[in-house]
Amino acid sequence: MAPVKPRYRRPVLEEMRIRSLGVIDDAVVELSPGFTAVTGETGAGKTMVVTSLGLLLGGRADPALVRIGAKAAVVEGRIVMRPDAPAALRAEEAGAELDDGALLISRTVSAEGRSRAHVGGRSVPVGLLAELADDLVAVHGQTDQQGLLRPARQRQALDRYAGDAVAVPLEKYASAYRRLRAVAAELEEITTRARERAQEADLLRFGLEEIAAVQPVAGEDTELAAEAERLGHAESLASAAQIAHAALAGNPEDPEGVDANTLVAGAHRALESVRSHDPALGALAERIGELGILLADVAGELAGYADDLDADPLRLAAVEERRAALTQLTRKYGDSVDSVLEWAERGSARLLELDGDDERITELTAERDGLRAELSHLAQALTDARGEAATRFAEAVTEELASLAMPHARVTIDIRQADDPEGVEVHGRPVAYGPSGADEVELLLAPHPGAQPRPIAKGASGGELSRVMLAVEVVFAGSDPVPTYLFDEVDAGVGGKAAVEVGRRLAKLAKSAQVVVVTHLPQVAAFADRQLLVEKTNDGSVTRSGVTVLEGEARIRELSRMLAGHEDSASARAHAEELLAAARADA
Repeated sequence: MAPVKPRYRRPVLEEMRIRSLGVIDDAVVELSPGFTAVTGETGAGKTMVVTSLGLLLGGRADPALVRIGAKAAVVEGRIVMRPDAPAALRAEEAGAELDDGALLISRTVSAEGRSRAHVGGRSVPVGLLAELADDLVAVHGQTDQQGLLRPARQRQALDRYAGDAVAVPLEKYASAYRRLRAVAAELEEITTRARERAQEADLLRFGLEEIAAVQPVAGEDTELAAEAERLGHAESLASAAQIAHAALAGNPEDPEGVDANTLVAGAHRALESVRSHDPALGALAERIGELGILLADVAGELAGYADDLDADPLRLAAVEERRAALTQLTRKYGDSVDSVLEWAERGSARLLELDGDDERITELTAERDGLRAELSHLAQALTDARGEAATRFAEAVTEELASLAMPHARVTIDIRQADDPEGVEVHGRPVAYGPSGADEVELLLAPHPGAQPRPIAKGASGGELSRVMLAVEVVFAGSDPVPTYLFDEVDAGVGGKAAVEVGRRLAKLAKSAQVVVVTHLPQVAAFADRQLLVEKTNDGSVTRSGVTVLEGEARIRELSRMLAGHEDSASARAHAEELLAAARADA
């Protein structure tokens, strides 16, 4: 079977089906591969398009989004892509498959708050959707716009724009920064616990010296216990050995006495005299002879035992004294001498470790100083790379503003550092530093010649701020590989000629990426390749027929409504036709 020929060079979100989400009962949103404008009355449910896409991208599942009376909200998306696209390959790793060249994604949120995700017909963790989103869609809305007003977000945005020029040194900086934190923490731990560690070392040293003074030998306590038992009963042991020896070999002081050896010898002689007459008796004679030999051996050993038995009380006292010394050790360091020796081995290793603190402090201090020097070098490299990227970025945004009816506005980026005597050195002065370097980044705007550049949150009006944000997003789009961009009323506060320029710029962006815009401006909607109208029914819900593709007369009527508040105004219709004609001519 021949492979499916891709319909687009890049991934394209073709459609979404939304069920039981907010005011939407059941609707299908069909999107253009170019520029799609989503319009409708305020409160009609346009923002549910953004919310739906957020769910498909792994956003937080809020059970309050589920339509009242429904068990669950469901959002399904169809994204056409090439089999070798990064998102397709990642989905394939999770067991998903493309369906006729498209990746099917769904997200279900129950009224109880449970959430499920499916990709390519397979159940997957919701986190996978967020991973896929990185390669598929970038959402830019009012929340993102407010976020970009924060310096930290502006630094992140600049770093993303700068690409590898910042990413490469930043990765090295982050690694060195983490290591410096670990080294500093270990240094602090060693120095703050120096007293405790010194006390531990003293106790170990005392114990090891006490053990060394006794010099115990493995198994010595067991052997001494046996010797003490023997020495303590030496007299009774000697008497028993002598009595046994006399019973076996006879008593020299009683020559008439009968002993075992004599009796056995007599039995052996009696059988030897007649063994030739019966082999059975011969065999018994041999066994009795063996018994005589065994009795003689035992008797000899008993005599030797009695002679060798030492009943010296001085030796017994020495043994008991040694046992007492060993008991002192086993009472403190283990149940036996072997356990005491094991404690000594562990204690010696720990003492070496503790005694090495001074050396370790020296090593860590040297490593810390080296890391600080490395961070200084990398922080300066980051500052320089950000400065170069900031110049290009500011020029690109300023150029975009000229296309958005702000020809005299000028954007600059302020990169500064805060002095800190304990910081790292950047360009010859010590400055504060953090996990992302030493730079504070802030976007500044001078709206007209002669005006002092000010932070965009303070130096721009509402309409100007929206255009600055759009210009920023468009510049990002030029360096960002994400193929689909969703703008949620990023044109708020813009009107007139500026609105026309916004629409024209979005249409230009749509030549290289899929653009979806939720808008209330007819000047913007007129430039769209496809315009979708979101309408409520009489019961306040959006049904399958409530999201329609506007063409011809229907599109003119909607643009007229957006211009004049109602669709039957002759002047509004004429203006709507004029907008469409101008947009088509511009394309």
